[in-house]
Amino acid sequence: MLSFSRCVLKALVGVAVVMSVASVSPAQADDAGAWASVKKAGVLRCGAAVAPPYVMRDPKTGDYSGFFADLCRNFAQNVLKVKVEFVDTSWDNIVAGLQSDKWDMSLALNDTPEREKAISFSVGAIPYNVSLVYNKNNPKIHGAKSIADVDKSGVSIAVMSGTVQDKAISAAVKQAQIMRLPGNDETRLALMSKRADLLADANITNMLLQQSHPEWAVTIAPNPPLAQQEVAFGVRKETPASDIAILNNYVNDQKKSGALDKLINSSVQTMLATK
Repeated sequence: MLSFSRCVLKALVGVAVVMSVASVSPAQADDAGAWASVKKAGVLRCGAAVAPPYVMRDPKTGDYSGFFADLCRNFAQNVLKVKVEFVDTSWDNIVAGLQSDKWDMSLALNDTPEREKAISFSVGAIPYNVSLVYNKNNPKIHGAKSIADVDKSGVSIAVMSGTVQDKAISAAVKQAQIMRLPGNDETRLALMSKRADLLADANITNMLLQQSHPEWAVTIAPNPPLAQQEVAFGVRKETPASDIAILNNYVNDQKKSGALDKLINSSVQTMLATK
């Protein structure tokens, strides 16, 4: 009986060792990390939805610019030592595409609690909140200073569908009509053609719109700030903490060195010149 018990004990120990090895192996495989896979492939795929000056795309050449596109390109070339590939997407699909491995990082994503359930984020590169722009000659909006001043029947607000500003303004207004459009060009055109009374967008984007058209554009900056968040890179949920740390170190270095400020200024000037 004693001999049999010892044999059983040895067998159980053997099983435990095998199970332990099996349980460690996937973790070790995960530790190889997203960046190891990127280096093996030789290319970093960056999911990009247009939102000037964060992400811009030349309609003639298809080339990407904007400070988040520049950050992604520099991270690929200077840190991972690989090529960069920008994958065109929409704000409605930018999270789902990341989850389904259509690209390795999503650009210029607002770090929200809802999105954190689905993906992980780098440290924030720049703060964000939502403002509104309107034409000062619009009699329905003239003199408006707050969301309450424009939240009334007969007023329409253009916004990019699926964005943080879409969710923020939809929650903030009760009577105004929300005009959801696929991209930045469409929302601006709606405002400038007077199909929409206001445009809800990122504060920095609306600031540039106002600078481009000082003769008519007026900004409403809600107080307290609407949807105050950080804009960051999105990565898949299973990305190892060590890989996220490499990305975080890169973003923080760009901020501390002043390189990010230079990229932002360059993107702003490009956008203003284009407009």
